[in-house]
Amino acid sequence: MGLPVVAIVGRPNVGKSSLLNSLSRRLTAIVTPTLGTTRDPVNATVEHAGRIFDLIDTGGMGMDDAEQLVQEVEAAIRKTIDAADLVLFVVDVRAGLIPLDRQIADLLRKFAAKVILVVNKVDDKKMAGDVVEFHALAFDDPLPLSARHNIGRDALLDAITARLPEPDAEGEVTPVMKLAIVGKRNTGKSTFANQLAREERMIVSDLAGTTRDSVDIRFEKDGNVFLAIDTAGLRKKARIDSQIEQFSAHRAERAIRRANVVLFFLDATVDISQVDMKICSYIVKHYKPCVLVVNKWDMADTVSTEAYVGYLEKKMPGMAFAPIAFISAKNGERVHSAIDLARTLHKQAHHHAGTSHINAVLDRFRDRPLKSSGGKKAPRIYFGAQVSTAPPLIVLSVNDPSVFGAKHRRTILNRLRESLPYHEVPIELRLRSHRRKTKEKSPQ
Repeated sequence: MGLPVVAIVGRPNVGKSSLLNSLSRRLTAIVTPTLGTTRDPVNATVEHAGRIFDLIDTGGMGMDDAEQLVQEVEAAIRKTIDAADLVLFVVDVRAGLIPLDRQIADLLRKFAAKVILVVNKVDDKKMAGDVVEFHALAFDDPLPLSARHNIGRDALLDAITARLPEPDAEGEVTPVMKLAIVGKRNTGKSTFANQLAREERMIVSDLAGTTRDSVDIRFEKDGNVFLAIDTAGLRKKARIDSQIEQFSAHRAERAIRRANVVLFFLDATVDISQVDMKICSYIVKHYKPCVLVVNKWDMADTVSTEAYVGYLEKKMPGMAFAPIAFISAKNGERVHSAIDLARTLHKQAHHHAGTSHINAVLDRFRDRPLKSSGGKKAPRIYFGAQVSTAPPLIVLSVNDPSVFGAKHRRTILNRLRESLPYHEVPIELRLRSHRRKTKEKSPQ
């Protein structure tokens, strides 16, 4: 789909995730001293010297067998290496050359033409001499670097772009839409992401919390390229018992803010929880278009779609306008219908309604004025206009913003949503006091 792929590989704790963050110039991957923090391949799009490429951080090769996901992690790494245009083989100058580095080098030998050996943690010039021993791995001259301090970053980026394949005829395609896949644990988000990617890109298991980072996945549909951001499953803050989980929750929230549309996953086989309510509130707070994706619908044979819609409206009234997709990610049923809904929402969120159209809707409040509450004066609307999109932002000129309560705002929003061509997306409403300016008398 246009972008070359550069994979970062190496044993645990050599600084692969720090290198991803350094090259992408943003905090994309979770970095902790804990072995095996990275499990799924973690993506970042990097631009340098006029070239754009996908940079992928992989899990540590040769993890401790105490982890139940070792085979899945290493299978994902090998698949990433096989598909990559370039491989950054990262070693640690402080630890020196160890047997596991040699084992990984042997595995990469058949890919030697596309391997760049990176010696990380060279934090000062005194350590430069220690890089020499890594020549024993028999790749091209190793590049010294300190990912933590961004030393040698530009030299590595130059080396990468010099060896990237030439762009194809379609060029390096920018995604038309970013989708955040969010929800609590074990709702089938990674299974859904794999269906979009048409491969076992994400590690899927029955273990809760398998995904930790937010992982970018590019996929194509109807000739367009999309970016799906698969996120870690969330749970109650009181039960977040590790630094890794705190980072994961932060990444999920960041994914919501990055996205054009959110795919909010719900498990049809369990009740709506406080975690679901919190995710809902965060999406509403940031005015994000949202598709409520009810997964595992093939297992919910005791309830009708109509009954479940009523249940959702009662539990999450703030999302009453959001469309609902009933799917089975495991079976691949109606997966792409959720993407089609997201495309519709993306279009609605970018619609700019004309001022005359908006004021034609507001005229109805002049025929049937809003009622006052709490002994305050009656709310009055004089004029309205849309000033921006995504989300649609409508500013109203009113007699006094303080007399408009939550019920008044809901009434106005519902009327606007019913009448304007963005009835399934959140609308941001701002009220401004209308003050008539009087002409100053000219001096006699």
